[in-house]
Amino acid sequence: MDFSFSEQQLEIRSAIERICEAFDAQYWLERDNEGGFPHDLHQALARDGWLGICIPEAYGGSGLGVTEATIMMQAISESGAGMSGASAVHMNIFGLNPVVQFATEEQKHRMLAPLIAGKEKACFAVTEPNTGLNTTQLKVKAERRGDHYIVRGTKVWISTAQVADKMLLLARTTPLEECSSHTDGLSLFYTDVDRNYVQAREIPKMGRKAVDSNELFIDDLPVPVGDLIGEEGKGFGYIMHGMNVERILIAAEAVGLGRAALKRAANYAKERVVFNRPIGMNQAIQHPLAANWMELEAANLMVFHAATLFDQGKPCGAQANAAKYLAGEAGFNACQQAVMTHGGFGYAKEYHVERYLREVMIARIAPVSPQLVLCYIAERVLGLPKSY
Repeated sequence: MDFSFSEQQLEIRSAIERICEAFDAQYWLERDNEGGFPHDLHQALARDGWLGICIPEAYGGSGLGVTEATIMMQAISESGAGMSGASAVHMNIFGLNPVVQFATEEQKHRMLAPLIAGKEKACFAVTEPNTGLNTTQLKVKAERRGDHYIVRGTKVWISTAQVADKMLLLARTTPLEECSSHTDGLSLFYTDVDRNYVQAREIPKMGRKAVDSNELFIDDLPVPVGDLIGEEGKGFGYIMHGMNVERILIAAEAVGLGRAALKRAANYAKERVVFNRPIGMNQAIQHPLAANWMELEAANLMVFHAATLFDQGKPCGAQANAAKYLAGEAGFNACQQAVMTHGGFGYAKEYHVERYLREVMIARIAPVSPQLVLCYIAERVLGLPKSY
């Protein structure tokens, strides 16, 4: 069993780190204070072809695996960009996997190339206000009328909708009561965010101000039939194909942010002198930080175990969910301890760790709650009866 990275994988990490050097802590502090999408980071990654890291070479991508994408997203987060930097490109990395897997050749060439080149941005329009994670109960409707579908309804927590040109949209094309299975009747589209029919209302939130989160109000949006991905009514299965990848990437980002927080905490503990000695000499400071390091490294092993299984075409649902859970908790613990290590200064924005603590909450909440991960493991791994 080899836990080391290949030379190519290490080069990927180094290349991403070099790009991120141009976006220092002050840059992200300004983004956190003022907002504004980090277009310059997005374009820097696009110029070097990183937005297509998981997309086949035939469509302009690099054709690499989820393991390489995981390395990339972790490096972005660990640079200090945190979830603000990672979320700026997160959707590009995993979101269009259903297009890669299930779209026609014409659609792949039309849809993927502009995304890879950074000419278009996409958002992931699945979640709705009254359904949460119960995706089979989605209410947004798409009704076929000739060569178009007409879509209406509301989506929520849609990241980057303020700047997105396209959206991967899951909508109901057959009423649930007419479906033989609760997973049928949902269709997947990759289509324009036409502002004449789509209103994106930004949701003020506690962190990641640079990357907007929104409620989408869709009012009779015409969607060409040519924007339907795969078969009508089979969209739930298509969207699930990318869920494990999203969990793996979020987990990698949480580990990266935890490491960034831990590094700042350790450096501060070496430099901060109280009672004529650096506080890092005190075991009450040392031991929690040492525990944070161990938690992060253990979570990271599960992250890359899940990524490796995915790239090998093996089942990885349990590992992807476990990675998301473990990394979310380890990242949160590290960020919280970084604030506590700084004491009162940890509450000050100029030391950055309070921003890390606010941002790391995303990895605990999304894309699936810790409680539902525990339910998944209990049911799918331990064979316990379904609890909900």
